[in-house]
Amino acid sequence: MSLLDEVAERDGWRCWVCDEPVDADMSVNDPRGPSVDSRTADRKAKVAERLAHRGCNTRKGAVKVAIDWPARLYVVEPAPLITVAGRLERKGGREMVARCPTEQDARAAADWLVDRFSRLVPGLPVSANVEAGGGQFLVILAANRR
Repeated sequence: MSLLDEVAERDGWRCWVCDEPVDADMSVNDPRGPSVDSRTADRKAKVAERLAHRGCNTRKGAVKVAIDWPARLYVVEPAPLITVAGRLERKGGREMVARCPTEQDARAAADWLVDRFSRLVPGLPVSANVEAGGGQFLVILAANRR
């Protein structure tokens, strides 16, 4: 089995950057085709390879990667998730990642975050809590240090 197939099977054929499916039959030269990415520009970092679309991987080299929050979620001042993921990987702990006007919005955001982090940072157990405060609801991610 090639490295690409091994990484893709482990990642469930989903791009770590955009979280969209990657077509195994697409040419590796096509922007929607599969590629292996180290998820960091730091060559000294010990980061496992991840599956990415060729286009997402190429764009990542030119600009800093940003994980988009879905438009269906109603969040105020959402945190940059790549930065949050890096801090939680290094230090663990808790981090407030968004504010929401209703508890229902906050719960939807919390559920999405736990699901997204399961693919963004595999192996890092992340939980999300919703806390009321100041007439709004805070979405808090928590992780233990690995």
